[in-house]
Amino acid sequence: MSARRADTLGGRAAVVGIGATEFSKDSGRSELALAAEAVRAALADAGLTAADVDGLVTFTMDTSPEITVAQATGIGELSFFSRVHYGGGAACATVQQAALAVASGLAEVVVCYRAFNERSGRRFGSGVQRREASAEGVALGWALPFGLLTPASWVAMAARRYLHTYGLEPEVFGHVAVTARRHAATNPAAHFHGRPITLADHAASRWIAEPLRLLDCCQETDGGQALVVTSVERARTLRHPPAVIAAAAQGAGRAQEQMTSFYRDDLTGLPEMGVVARQLWRTSGLTPGDIDVGIVYDHFTPFVLTQLEEFGFCPPGGGAEFVASGALPLNTHGGQLGEAYLHGMNGVAEAVRQLRGSAVNQVAGARHVLVTAGTGVPTSGLVLRVDG
Repeated sequence: MSARRADTLGGRAAVVGIGATEFSKDSGRSELALAAEAVRAALADAGLTAADVDGLVTFTMDTSPEITVAQATGIGELSFFSRVHYGGGAACATVQQAALAVASGLAEVVVCYRAFNERSGRRFGSGVQRREASAEGVALGWALPFGLLTPASWVAMAARRYLHTYGLEPEVFGHVAVTARRHAATNPAAHFHGRPITLADHAASRWIAEPLRLLDCCQETDGGQALVVTSVERARTLRHPPAVIAAAAQGAGRAQEQMTSFYRDDLTGLPEMGVVARQLWRTSGLTPGDIDVGIVYDHFTPFVLTQLEEFGFCPPGGGAEFVASGALPLNTHGGQLGEAYLHGMNGVAEAVRQLRGSAVNQVAGARHVLVTAGTGVPTSGLVLRVDG
């Protein structure tokens, strides 16, 4: 276990602009068009122009390279550009990369973006169909021949062990789904706007990969989301109150694989998120009791519970009871289960809205928001706070 100390990045950069496209099931546009629309919207929200931007950060598995997005949006010279690996695990790391560039003086205004036609185009939920040989892909060779071909099936392995270890039934995952859909129901931007569900609905939904049901699985979405990061000093001169990056962290655990870390000593936790949690608490100086809103990556419901446990909001095995208690406002935009699946970038945007006081499901007096990125893979997280 790392014995690292707090880092010095906290408090040196802020998110000042957020922008998104419509979240749909068939955008009818290229992924580049979606990326450009989201970037322009984020800059407009910040009160900045393309001429102000000198940095871009995105994910791997993205078909819209930084230089192409720069051309499409009228951005000129770039002094910083970066891509972060591991799918949804990169969501918060893109903001970390932007903050590092700003804090070190490599760039002044950095835009983070993610855009894909993940429903009408390449669907991640369809699983592995064709893959070039790679060192990383070797781990999949131990799972694919036995029918573990999709993200749902990979997560189901860990979920089954979690239930067995703590003597629980699959119905406990329903608390996460019901909470997300309750918030999505009042969010006009959400795909499931106006469509809440009950625990009975969750329990009646069909099996996808036992113990995961349909309502345990996130959506597949077409759309784009972008975020603008700059220094706290510059942020104070712009249109909206800054969402200050109090802490940012990445984490990979021992025996880490991408979605198939089945050979660890214990399958009931998420060690990579534990690495992130420890560094966020160290750097921010906060504890779970200081967090006002949790935006917790919810591609599958079981890993929401284990994330809350890794962060210390509740003991191991206590995640479902904690969610059911409503002690922490959770995924107030509807999450990826209810709003849209944008690899977690829409969750960062919701955190910014909560700190601005402009969220649809606003938490009164929100000052500190925790955001997490994808689980089952090397991952990342943020603590955002109000200025001052």
